[in-house]
Amino acid sequence: MKQEPITELVAGPRPGRVYSQIRRPGMGDCAPSGRLRLDALACWLQDIAYADVEDAGVADMAVWVVRRARIRVKRFPRFGESFTLRTFCAGLGRMWAERGTTLTGEGAADDDAAVDAVFLWVHLDPVKRIPTALTAHELTKYREAAGGRRVSARLRHPPPTEPQRTFSWTFRATECDLAGHINNAAFWHPVEEELLLIGDPETLDVEIEYRTPAQPGVKTVICDGHWRWIIGDQGETLASIVMA
Repeated sequence: MKQEPITELVAGPRPGRVYSQIRRPGMGDCAPSGRLRLDALACWLQDIAYADVEDAGVADMAVWVVRRARIRVKRFPRFGESFTLRTFCAGLGRMWAERGTTLTGEGAADDDAAVDAVFLWVHLDPVKRIPTALTAHELTKYREAAGGRRVSARLRHPPPTEPQRTFSWTFRATECDLAGHINNAAFWHPVEEELLLIGDPETLDVEIEYRTPAQPGVKTVICDGHWRWIIGDQGETLASIVMA
């Protein structure tokens, strides 16, 4: 299967706006081993993204939705440990932007992150909910950190292949977000289920592309090597996942 390179991880923090928080994995965030789960980590990453735009005074200018997300774990955060999250604009497009985020353990150097992540967010009009160009005020806040790096929102993952195996997965109504769709963090649950069945990994590098908004109900997960596709009721691809 031909695969384009997964999303580049841009080193950070960098000149320009950097927003930070300190977080600790709680009981509801962790697997039985004490490892921070991927879905909980995704919640952290979307929460700090909103906290940043709110702190920057631009939260009311757009609704941001995730198009693609890559998470590279060098060492999983564990229950009770303190981590500094730093988030910054890693690149800009006309109607989208990339956000890099690092998680650095207590006492570690800034350039020795336990987790690096990059999310591609599409910029939607807050009323019409259609893609719209970033405003001059938003660009003023984030252009310096982007450093002139331009990014594309084009989907890169291939369509589903003939499956080696499949399994069913059920999204619950409790996983819907403010838009009335299954929240992006819930798409990590099938990956977590597999990890828990085979044993905790020490490291992980995984990327997901969100293609079609999902509603609660039973879905099909197609598996082929390192690839996973989550398929909806009408045969549509809801998301694709690759573990590098």
